[in-house]
Amino acid sequence: MKRTTRKLSALLLALALCLSLSVPALAAEEETGLKAAARQAAAGAMTYGSATQINWAVWQDGKIIESGRDGGTRPNPDDTHLLAMTTEMASANDIYGIGSVSKIYTTVAVMQLAEAGKLSLDRPVTAYLPDFKMADERYRQITVRMLLNHSSGLMGSSMGSGLLFRDPSEEAADHLLERLAAQRLKAAPGTYSVYCNDGFTLAQLVVEAVSGQEFMDYVRARILEPAGLEGTWSPAELMSGPQGGRAALIYQGESPQCLPMDCLGTLGTGGLYATAEDLAAFGGALTGTALLKQSSLDAMARPEYKKGLWPKEDAPDALAYGLGWDSVEWFPFHQSGITALVKGGDTQFYHAGLVVLPEHHMAAAVLSSGGVSTYNELAASQMLIAALKEQGVEVDETPVTLPKAAPAKMPRELLKNAGYYGSLLQYKVDVTADGTLTMNYLGMDIPAQTFTYHGDGTFRDKTGTACLKFVRESNGETYLYQRAFSVLPGLGGLGTSNYAAVKLPENKISPELQRSWDDFTSGTDILPMNERYSSQVYLALSAASQAESAAGEGVPGYVGPLKIVDETHAQYAVQIPGSVGRDGYDLELRRDEKGTLWMVQSNGSVYMEQAAAPALSAGGGSARCTIQPDGYARWYRVGGTAGKTMAVQLPENAGFWVYDRDWNVTASSVVGGDTSARLPEGGMVVFAGDPGARFQLSFT
Repeated sequence: MKRTTRKLSALLLALALCLSLSVPALAAEEETGLKAAARQAAAGAMTYGSATQINWAVWQDGKIIESGRDGGTRPNPDDTHLLAMTTEMASANDIYGIGSVSKIYTTVAVMQLAEAGKLSLDRPVTAYLPDFKMADERYRQITVRMLLNHSSGLMGSSMGSGLLFRDPSEEAADHLLERLAAQRLKAAPGTYSVYCNDGFTLAQLVVEAVSGQEFMDYVRARILEPAGLEGTWSPAELMSGPQGGRAALIYQGESPQCLPMDCLGTLGTGGLYATAEDLAAFGGALTGTALLKQSSLDAMARPEYKKGLWPKEDAPDALAYGLGWDSVEWFPFHQSGITALVKGGDTQFYHAGLVVLPEHHMAAAVLSSGGVSTYNELAASQMLIAALKEQGVEVDETPVTLPKAAPAKMPRELLKNAGYYGSLLQYKVDVTADGTLTMNYLGMDIPAQTFTYHGDGTFRDKTGTACLKFVRESNGETYLYQRAFSVLPGLGGLGTSNYAAVKLPENKISPELQRSWDDFTSGTDILPMNERYSSQVYLALSAASQAESAAGEGVPGYVGPLKIVDETHAQYAVQIPGSVGRDGYDLELRRDEKGTLWMVQSNGSVYMEQAAAPALSAGGGSARCTIQPDGYARWYRVGGTAGKTMAVQLPENAGFWVYDRDWNVTASSVVGGDTSARLPEGGMVVFAGDPGARFQLSFT
């Protein structure tokens, strides 16, 4: 979804605190104007984000006025090998997952139903989904509007088995109401807007309930066909039709081996696919009244974020929520009096940026395999700026600087703001009487940074381009506000003006309780148990293992952003508008009758301690493994079967994964099409599938 959250928040924080970024000079060859600007901007997005392939399109007044592509690989249709593809061989019809840009299609669907009088944005969601219930009575106050402006108060993302490989299952959406039933809210509905995937999956369910149609059937009949869009699909449509071979290839890290198709099981949240030209044309349709009345378009473009808790500063930020839109005040257009509506999307492997200029009847879309949506949004902006310039419209890109202020003596009362702060990341903030603020990043390999107090109440870095400030908000919480502006060569400027973290109240617990949780977080390896066999989580275990090895000091009394309650419970404890307060969950530790430790997250994800996995037995040269009625994956230690070759007879709707001791995938029926595997010393094997699925194993 908006993507890889930790990665993106770390990116924005790095930009805000002026960590150095560089991009090589990009030649425009002999091209000029929009064409040259588009290619240079796309190259910048590729370079910054390490994308492997990128496509772009610019739309105006009913037609594509510029499109192109760069990089990429494609399967050779004559065999199973890959054929390297030059820029000229790439196709404008390449298809990408558009991730959270799908939320705009959902928003349009909701607004259409509101126009038809079939729903009201300000009625409770329960009026349309009577089966929607939560373990927090405040859920009855959640309105349809709150789903679209991210202010519902929902924890964030209950998307277990939602990120899949070559599997169009919509299990994640189908099970959402069941998963929400056991959850509490992290904030009262309407308190503030913080990015929330579950809100849009709920909106998808509302569309289905009110229209009486499956979501994709509705989207195709009421959005795609009326707008003349022929290059947008669901994963199921893509896999069943000839267009599936046009999907841009995806890769894990630096591996040259392409992966199976990236599928999301929550269509209205992030599961749609499109070509760059089709996405740009969809954005273009929202500059007129082909899909919505002007009153609905205007409603989507209003600054909904201002209805709740939000920094009061007048400075550009990447987020300024409307209905569906990530930003309705996007730099530099907003500062030049031009309305720009922006939505980005990130799956694990695809990244999308859409920028729409309603008053100029223009839109630009940039899609990539690999990369980061923020860079794609910036690239799309540069394309539109170049197109406007050719038409005599200048956009002022002057970088935004901090207001002038001089170093000053710090009020002693600010010393009390020292302490631990939390968000997606955790910090230890030291403040000394001489006016020095030191930011220490806990559990991350980022050097501490120092800031000096100035007369306007801010702490500024040595360059004078980034600042921090303590803000006591109306809810009684103390927030660490950050502001900066970074210029990325070839991509323009990116402003940051948001709450980076909230001060964590002291949580005094006994040394024994602290030690117990420390032992769990640092010494207990856990295994995902209720992920679908095709889940991308199984491939991600290697990266997670490397991240764990980098863990260091934490906040006393907390597990990340979770406050320790007792020996078995920890609760999500941060309330921050924007993006860094997203995707929370409560945690429970349980032991079964065998003494096995289980970790259960309130978002529905279940894990088991690795130590409980039995050793794989070769027996008389063959064995069986059956998925039990609970549907949990079956994990095994390689043990004495190391060095043997295991052949697997796969049942339907099932798969297996084999790992070495460092959690690198050495074989998989899902990503490699393997039916056998040589078992590595110290490795692990997992079998997953539908309940009752039986694997026949043989060993040589």
